[in-house]
Amino acid sequence: MPGGEAVSSVVDVGTEQRIEIPARVGALPPFTGPPSGKDPFPWSPDPRTGPPVSNARLGMLIFLAFEGMFFAGLIGAFLVYRLGSQFWPPVGQPRLPILVTWANTAILLFSSYTMRGALRAMRMGDRDGLTTGLSWTALLGTTFLIVQGSEWLRLIRHGLTLSAGIYGATFYTVIGCHGLHVLGAVIWLLIARLGSSDKRFSARRQVVVELCGMYWYFVVALWPVLFALVYLS
Repeated sequence: MPGGEAVSSVVDVGTEQRIEIPARVGALPPFTGPPSGKDPFPWSPDPRTGPPVSNARLGMLIFLAFEGMFFAGLIGAFLVYRLGSQFWPPVGQPRLPILVTWANTAILLFSSYTMRGALRAMRMGDRDGLTTGLSWTALLGTTFLIVQGSEWLRLIRHGLTLSAGIYGATFYTVIGCHGLHVLGAVIWLLIARLGSSDKRFSARRQVVVELCGMYWYFVVALWPVLFALVYLS
């Protein structure tokens, strides 16, 4: 038999005896890989799609940072005059009321607790608790301003005015700026209080209350620093 015919016969025999195994008999379907952009492990938890800090909170944090720098400048100016004076308060100037301001400080610090309760009630969906917490916080903030204003009137009657010298000017500038911030925060609290009484309390209004809480915590935390520097130094 010629060599070419022998090779052809061997190929024919191998072709006739070929065994075809079905592709899906007792076998898993072939893995072709996940489509582009899909999670290869669909049972794994989805990653967070949103930013870790919302734009509103980030904006408030930036605003509070600017506020902190503003008060840092006021405190720096106060310390320059305070450390540069031989007598503080100067001779003939009335001393600041300490005991009343201690009590007023406790009122403002306690308002942070009522604000915390309001925020907790908001997260739990308790509208009544939110309204009550905001009302108490606004009431305590208003009380703080009333007590502080009455003490200012008494100091003015005793001769401590803006034109009385550096002592009066620095006092009313530093403490007055903080009082204006507390007044603005109380107005914000009242607006949030009116919005919380609405049955359609939307997510946007919740953000307003949360930002108000951040601002209130700032003015409350700032006051002990000012109290220690201005009243106790």
